Amino acid sequence: MEFDRRRFLHIATGATAASAGGVLFAVGEPGAAPALAAPGGFPDYRYVGTLLTPGRLAYNPTDEIIFPCVRGVYDRLSTRLGRYYLYYAPHDAPGGICLAYGDSLEGPFTEYPGNPIVGRTWSPHYSVSHVSSPHVMWNEEHREMWLYFHGENNTTRLARSKDGIHFTYDRVVLTTAMLPRGTTETSYARVFRHDLPARGARYIMVFMRNSTANHRDIGWGWSADGRIWEFASQPLIDHADVGANNVSGPHLLKRDGRTFVVYHTDKGSGGNILITEVGADFSRRDHLGVFYDSRSAAPENGRAAAPCFGTDRGVPYMLYEAGERLSGAIAVARG
Repeated sequence: MEFDRRRFLHIATGATAASAGGVLFAVGEPGAAPALAAPGGFPDYRYVGTLLTPGRLAYNPTDEIIFPCVRGVYDRLSTRLGRYYLYYAPHDAPGGICLAYGDSLEGPFTEYPGNPIVGRTWSPHYSVSHVSSPHVMWNEEHREMWLYFHGENNTTRLARSKDGIHFTYDRVVLTTAMLPRGTTETSYARVFRHDLPARGARYIMVFMRNSTANHRDIGWGWSADGRIWEFASQPLIDHADVGANNVSGPHLLKRDGRTFVVYHTDKGSGGNILITEVGADFSRRDHLGVFYDSRSAAPENGRAAAPCFGTDRGVPYMLYEAGERLSGAIAVARG
């Protein structure tokens, strides 16, 4: 399916929308005509509330937090603080990988008192200005929580844990040197269990990549073990193909045998979360438009970003950044 730029721009820059019954309606316009069916057959996620705000956190070095990643641990860890572990971080120096825990995806979440659980210096492995963008994957084979995080913006690393709190450093998994010349940033990576038999791979990584052209795209790679990676030279999703200046914060989703990537645009390009069907072998590029339309009201203020997903007792949820970059909060929407 070819991306309809005019349709996207109308949605991205028009009235704020809320979803109902698989159709979007403009807020404050009762009985408005249907604008867009939910793409890919996914739930229509609706804002429920705010989970974390910097001003209420004990560890708050820069008064900003980004990039939530939530994992159910109730059936994975024998000793745990709550049913769900929510990882997040400040971005600006010094950053720091942080943890909160709770028994419901609608909250409340309690800040772990030992934050940050991973800092910007880890001797003898690295010493950088900041670490951020935590993505934790449950590795069933090793029965471990695997943490992928960046610092600096050109390097993504892996650490591993048996309890989701105390991590052991593993290795660098991605740098700009692994991509074509002119690449300046490789960060905000998320990793998922996904088979690519033709490439001998069992894991997929999606991430943000930037270049000297200073337009951010979505990159991707594949791995047999989650530690040693190969990467595509061309973007998985090019910013220009979806009518945006920058795209970032990708997440893999599957539904009814189909494979998708969702990601956000910068606020100047609408501030929404978009969706592209990539296919089981990542050979498709069907840009389906808006997955989640950010609201003009607080806390989103026209920007929703960096989504992650979970299910709580059969109910689907999306956790995400809400608000202006580096001045927002972590929010939750229910499907």
